[in-house]
Amino acid sequence: MVRLATATVFAAACIQLGFGFHVADINNASKLSTTHGPFATTPLSATDNDENENEIINDAAKTTTLSRRSLGMQTAALAVTAALSLPAIATADDGEKQIELIISNLEGIEGKTGRIVIQTKPQWAPIGVTRFEELTTANFFQDCRFFRVLPGFIAQFGINGDPAVQAKFRNNIKDDPVKVGNKKGTVVFATAGPNTRTTQLFINMGDNAFLDKQGFSPIGEVIEGMDVVEKFYAGYGEGAPQGKGPNQGKIQSQGNKYLVPEFPKLSYISKAGFL
Repeated sequence: MVRLATATVFAAACIQLGFGFHVADINNASKLSTTHGPFATTPLSATDNDENENEIINDAAKTTTLSRRSLGMQTAALAVTAALSLPAIATADDGEKQIELIISNLEGIEGKTGRIVIQTKPQWAPIGVTRFEELTTANFFQDCRFFRVLPGFIAQFGINGDPAVQAKFRNNIKDDPVKVGNKKGTVVFATAGPNTRTTQLFINMGDNAFLDKQGFSPIGEVIEGMDVVEKFYAGYGEGAPQGKGPNQGKIQSQGNKYLVPEFPKLSYISKAGFL
């Protein structure tokens, strides 16, 4: 995208010198924006005093006869100057990565699988994104169960089935400020208070704006497969002791040796990796 912007500036400079069009005419013709309001970007700024610059060019044309070679050299110089004077555009996808999760046991049915794709958003939450990508690289999520699925609210996961593996990632990471809302499809780290994020995450299954003020900062969003998320097995309800679902303490200490025999219908991640 930055290369494209530079090429646009170069082309615009050539047009301006050769035919008297304004760089601003091209820049104002298109605007780069994301799907989230706070990250909308603005078009390239036109050079100050466009009219004065055109007058200088026109006066020079009256007094000096330029060869094609000289004209080309001045055009190139103008383009380079324009490109260097403009700040680099931070594109909407800078640093973003796509992570694919293959889900098994959809609707609690053995052999029923689906696929979701999560796009990370480091511009939203760089610390959280770094941890999520580290966990993916370490193959942490394989065989992790969605142990708390509450339709219309959240689908929670991120406790490894092997307590020894889980223990390697007990260190907390610092919070990211909340920059976007907890809308349906966003992926967020669970927390027990300030600066307590470790490995547990949830997918928002509804718009949960009240979580914003509690410090839950989305790190990405599901861009494919929200229909699959809706098929995560939810029959066990809220976790113990509030409900009849899995006890998080026992998951931490026993892993899948506890979950598989007692909660066999839980949907789980059979494969996770970068696209």
